[in-house]
Amino acid sequence: MRVLIVKMSSMGDIIHALPAVSDAADALPGIQFDWVAEEAFLEIPTWHQNVNQVIPIALRRWRKKPWQATLQQHEVKRFYKQLRQQHYDKVIDAQGSIKSAVITRLSHGYRVGMDKNSVREVFADLAYQEKFSVPRKQHAINRVRQLFARALGYPLPASSPYYGIAKNRLHAVKLELPENYFVVVPNASCPMKCWPEASWTLLLEKTKQAGIPVVIPWGNEEERKRVMRIRGNNPSVTVLPFLCLSEIASVLSQAKAAVCVDTGLGHLTAALAIPAITLYGSTDPYLIGTVGPSQIHLQALDHQTISVETVWQALKGQL
Repeated sequence: MRVLIVKMSSMGDIIHALPAVSDAADALPGIQFDWVAEEAFLEIPTWHQNVNQVIPIALRRWRKKPWQATLQQHEVKRFYKQLRQQHYDKVIDAQGSIKSAVITRLSHGYRVGMDKNSVREVFADLAYQEKFSVPRKQHAINRVRQLFARALGYPLPASSPYYGIAKNRLHAVKLELPENYFVVVPNASCPMKCWPEASWTLLLEKTKQAGIPVVIPWGNEEERKRVMRIRGNNPSVTVLPFLCLSEIASVLSQAKAAVCVDTGLGHLTAALAIPAITLYGSTDPYLIGTVGPSQIHLQALDHQTISVETVWQALKGQL
């Protein structure tokens, strides 16, 4: 059986779908998966050994640069050709949005997804030939696992989610990293999810006094500048150079523990089975929080009010 997964973004959402692939691979030996993902996240599905091909799409870039019409027209034609090249036994829309429903409708195969009461956006279900009810008030990982089990016809496993990330598929980082380091992830695409810089600086002072080396990744120039301000003159903190997502995953996979804001790298940390503390504001971690061994969620409606001492005590518990 050959299946196409439509789950384009965001990073956390794509990671949430990996355990369903593991379930299906265990239940249906020989099943093959292709995956449609945003170009910024196309590396993630490739880390799972049961994903054969990733079809990149650039909707985010196309929306941001509409003036590049000629280039976009060429890219859209190439994407459509790749999408239609293979006939699939099942095409699963694991996202349930209008944009993912459109891509599902354009694909070449039997289209399945959640019903009108379960999809993320109204009318997305009109793209599917078969629809399934998947209750909303549960974690996103459970919802995708249930959808796959029903769509592909196997019993839903009672086991904990297994992300299936093969570490040998990650790009090794050619850097000299300190031993027994912690990773700090202070940046998020949404500024409202960021913890105050002063709080990070105080936390890093505590890690320095405890003799804990810390490394910090970043993804763009604005994030790099913020990380440099947070580090200050702290010699125990290593600011990483710009790394691709697979290289960041490799750094995370070797960490002793992590402290993260509510962002995709937090979910990646959990998927790699690294102990972590994640700081949440209005986001409900019960529905979309990190899932994995030794995951601690610290939440306050205004998460900027979470105290440094609270985070430090939770972090010491991971030592």
